[in-house]
Amino acid sequence: MAPTRLILAAPRGYCAGVDRAVETVERALDQAGSAPVYVRKEIVHNLHVVSELSKRGAVFVHETDDVPEGATVVFSAHGVAPSVHVSAAARSLRVIDATCPLVTKVHSEAKGFAARGYRIVLVGHTGHEEVEGTMGEAPDVTVLVGTVAEVAGLPDYPAGTPLVYLTQTTLSVDETREIIAALRQRYPEIVAPAKEDICYATSNRQAAVKALARTVDLVLVIGSRNSSNSNRLVEVARDAGVPSHLIEDESAIEEGWLAEVATVGITSGASAPESLVRRVVEWFAVRGVNDVEELHVVHEDVAFKLPRELRRAT
Repeated sequence: MAPTRLILAAPRGYCAGVDRAVETVERALDQAGSAPVYVRKEIVHNLHVVSELSKRGAVFVHETDDVPEGATVVFSAHGVAPSVHVSAAARSLRVIDATCPLVTKVHSEAKGFAARGYRIVLVGHTGHEEVEGTMGEAPDVTVLVGTVAEVAGLPDYPAGTPLVYLTQTTLSVDETREIIAALRQRYPEIVAPAKEDICYATSNRQAAVKALARTVDLVLVIGSRNSSNSNRLVEVARDAGVPSHLIEDESAIEEGWLAEVATVGITSGASAPESLVRRVVEWFAVRGVNDVEELHVVHEDVAFKLPRELRRAT
């Protein structure tokens, strides 16, 4: 058996925060002319996006110390800790902050709860840039938990200690729900943010994969290895009982995956451009698979304004 049909999940690919971040670098390059524009870390977690922006002249660096004094630096969609802003100011850098507004929301929650005397339990993945930025808002009162099993190792807070949980925006909806249930069992008085922190795009793409998994034999997720939301989509498909693989692009597809597969589901992480989806579809078309349809689950119409530095200039 060989595949005869492709079903594309909708929504998929760029979310509003990623679209804003990529356009921020593009506009900054246009504005700078021949002057270099530096970007701290990867603007979004996708190797193709970073490569294309590098070709246009963006210079990606690890830290602000790698940026010449007085130069322009763009902060990535994942957000940064306050200490990074301090470091940039000390070097007289012109900062354009492309942090996703939904990540900024979590930062604001962390600052607000810390100012009111709360201890914060942050649900997220160790080492992820978003987590590092959020924890940097209130490092002395924040602890990180990544799994249900880790909940047992959290501190025994004194009775009456005000507690709140916050979450990384790109987590598995189902797994996070289980962790929150464990937190509530451990700390009955723990409170939630006014609105959940997992972003709309993460939730929508996971819902689309769940629907996709009911109709396909294999799910291919287009995204980079360091993309949290892309990895979660693979997990969601597998948890639904369907084989799934994360692919950077069509070159990563293995023919062996397609044995005994009639229908292939395709989706892409929130930082993967639609051009990569087209390339994967073309890979199948060359092999005779021309039956392509979309499975629409949720309509998205969210858009974010560019950073104010660029709004003034356009």
